[in-house]
Amino acid sequence: MNKSIIELKNIAKSFGKQNVLKNINLNVQQGQIVGLIGPSGSGKSTIIKIALGMEVADKGIAKIFEAKMPNRKLLSKIGYMAQTDALYMTLTGFENLKFYAKMKGIKSSELQLQIGHVAEVVDLKDALNKRVEGYSGGMMRRLSLGIALLGNPKLLILDEPTVGIDPALRRKIWRELKRIKNNGQSILITTHVMDEAEQVDEVALILDGNVIALDSPKNLKRQYDVPSIEDVFLKAEGAE
Repeated sequence: MNKSIIELKNIAKSFGKQNVLKNINLNVQQGQIVGLIGPSGSGKSTIIKIALGMEVADKGIAKIFEAKMPNRKLLSKIGYMAQTDALYMTLTGFENLKFYAKMKGIKSSELQLQIGHVAEVVDLKDALNKRVEGYSGGMMRRLSLGIALLGNPKLLILDEPTVGIDPALRRKIWRELKRIKNNGQSILITTHVMDEAEQVDEVALILDGNVIALDSPKNLKRQYDVPSIEDVFLKAEGAE
């Protein structure tokens, strides 16, 4: 039986009078990709922030690697990509990667190899010596993903990682994510791209602060009697 890498139990969270999460139960097992899908404002990013300990739940328990969050000691095992890029604009892409690699404790002897690998995955090898202030929005997203991939983390948490990235590169990134998963690492990912949701092991449909469905894409399509995850979501949401 696989070990739970992320475990969220009865999570509730409000901001003022807005009840963002009501009763979230979600597990990510070792060697599993779990996708969170739902409309903007459904609570996906808040789920991620509570899992990471960046937000504290009003109710419930969040654990990563069987330890209650927040727990700073665990951060070195986690690769995180937020919706908003946290980059040093006056530094080059290489300098950003080098800075974050050192923050993650990557040895100097492994630095060039690690940076070269992630730059290849996110297709930035030819732009590493350019200042980030000259990057397009899509290039910044790719650099942020490269930073998250540094250090071969046991857990990747990615919030809309492929926004602004062309379809060919998206496929390349997903090949890398599946390679990571096949190495026994775990991935929690949010996406608005429904064909990406077809590629995960389990899909969690988030609506109005609740998980309204959680299963494999194949089982959800069978359960809702529809041909795609997009149709599953539309039917679950009550859309025509």
